[in-house]
Amino acid sequence: MAGESVEWARAFGLIDSSHRVRRLQRADAAGLAGRACPDGSAEGLRLLTDLISWLFVMDDACDEDGLGADPARLAPAIGSLLDVLDRCGDPDVVPPAAGPLGDALHDLCRRTRSHGRPALLLRFVSQVREYLLALLWEAVNRERRRVPEVAEYVQLRRHIGGVHPCLTLTDLASEEPPGSGRRADPALAALDLLAVDLVCWCNDLFSYGKESRADPDAHNLVTVIAQESGTDEPGALRAAADRFNQGLAEYLTAEDALLASGDERLRSVLAARRNWVRATYDWSLVAARYA
Repeated sequence: MAGESVEWARAFGLIDSSHRVRRLQRADAAGLAGRACPDGSAEGLRLLTDLISWLFVMDDACDEDGLGADPARLAPAIGSLLDVLDRCGDPDVVPPAAGPLGDALHDLCRRTRSHGRPALLLRFVSQVREYLLALLWEAVNRERRRVPEVAEYVQLRRHIGGVHPCLTLTDLASEEPPGSGRRADPALAALDLLAVDLVCWCNDLFSYGKESRADPDAHNLVTVIAQESGTDEPGALRAAADRFNQGLAEYLTAEDALLASGDERLRSVLAARRNWVRATYDWSLVAARYA
């Protein structure tokens, strides 16, 4: 699976140098997908792995290759990718010329569409759109060297993390994905937000060391806590860890309440969210992405 996904990225031109190939291999998208969706179908797991690879490439282009430091440069690229999303993966419509990232994104949408679940496809497209637009917020902050407030950061981090579309494709890979009626349940929607927050905050805690070695990136929970509270680095790290632990306790309480409803169809849905939280932690311990 790992080799297939790297070859997929190479075939679409997402990785065009030995450095970028190694960077994607070190990220271990397949390892993360496998931990998050251990019981998924082979086709569904491959689609999820390719999405994670695409997100890694996009994030690296913004965070390490300079694209995300210049809103005027990033905006046209985002606009082209939004044009791709508007086609919703229609195989009979030629996608606009949007380069390798756009071609690969169209392929992800096309394969999601082929499963014949239009509500899930539209949710996926909407979530990727939110991710792309949040990248512009991040780019403006970088250009102005602005550190957002904690509440603002927590809200936008949910979208920049790209976790929402990953959860959607995890549902697609599951044997019993939630129906539209269950998806509208406010309790499940609240649990989704908690799961996304936990994945993103875990990521921030593990990536902080790498990000702080050079010019610290403002888009990290530790950084925004330190800026807003005026505490030192060790204190901000403890506060970020405490926020994660408190969020985990709230998540477990919300999960218990949903399980107590007696709806057996929820078990696989809740397992997928729990798997993502644990998978992120376990993957972060061994992946070389934050070394």
